[in-house]
This record gives sequence, C-alpha cells and structure tokens, in this order.
Amino acid sequence: MRPSAAILRTARLTLAPCRPGDAADFIALELDAEVMRFLNGGAVDHAATDPERAAFLMPRGTEPYVWTARRIAGDAFVGWFCLYPEDETLAELGYRLRRSDWGMGLASEGARALVAWGFEHGGYERIVASTMAVNLGSRRVMEKIGMRYARTDFIDFPDPIPGSEHGDVRYEMTRSDWAARTHSSAERTCQ
Repeated sequence: MRPSAAILRTARLTLAPCRPGDAADFIALELDAEVMRFLNGGAVDHAATDPERAAFLMPRGTEPYVWTARRIAGDAFVGWFCLYPEDETLAELGYRLRRSDWGMGLASEGARALVAWGFEHGGYERIVASTMAVNLGSRRVMEKIGMRYARTDFIDFPDPIPGSEHGDVRYEMTRSDWAARTHSSAERTCQ
C-alpha cells in the first residue's frame, strides 16, 4: 500500500496523508519557538528559509510520506508524523506536535501506529529515528514505542544550537523486534 493512501486510526488520533490544506497548520508549528527548539534553536524565519533547502523537514502538504494528525474527537490539528524511506528496507520516523498536545501520550500513540504500518504494509525491515541527545521528550517517545538506542553522532553543524555539543542520538527498531514486542503485548492482553 502506498503511504499516500493509508489512513491510520488510534484510540485518539486519525493520521491521514497530508494535503495542501494542512500547510497553514504545519507553518504554525514552525513558528512556535519551543516546538522548533531542538531543530533550529527556535521559530523558523520563513522569509529566509526555503523548505526545499532546510536541514529539517518543513512539510507543506504535498509530501508523500507525511501524515497529518488530528484528534478523532473534534478533528483538531495535533501535528504531523512522517516515515521517510531511506531505501526499500529502511525508513526514518519523524514527528512534530503542537505544544498544547505535549505530555499526553499522543506522540507515542501516533508513532506506534506509523511504525506498525511501516512493518505491516511499508515493507521496511528497520525503522530509525534521531534527535538531539538533550531532547529528552522525544527520546522518551522513541523508548516508549520500543525503539532502542543505537548510537550518538557528533555532527559539526555550521550554525550549532544550544545542546548540539552533546550530539544527536539515533534509535532503531527492526521488524523482528517489533514482531516480538507485538506478540508479547498480545499475549499479555489475552491473559
């Protein structure tokens, strides 16, 4: 199944392929300095930043591997999730949520659904995610969904932001890790 056709539902969210009408919500996320703190140190200067040349994903509603997340109750915009294919067997998970939706488990809920889709329908053998080492909230999401720490990379950025000196951490999950975790959860539910 192509990502552009997959609509995912969780207990509280609908993840639907992004569309151009989502651009205003996506841009609003980029204008929140706290949301963007670990990506570029603060709100995006849209007059000076070309989404095609940015060092981080700036979706505009036409990207085939980005899903818009909305609450099932009320259809309120929550954020977006992506599963970007690095090659046929490897994809990178990403997400960005409105600050008002932090701390509610929505990032884990949406990420877990997208990882499941990636292994069940996307054909991926491994899914990775990375963030700044100091981004503890994002690291918790990765750990909660079953990803394991793989390594820390130290990148020489031309314009480093506070915390970048601690490196970027990479987490990963293989299809067999996911299957074992899913099987184990199903067994606990049946007991």
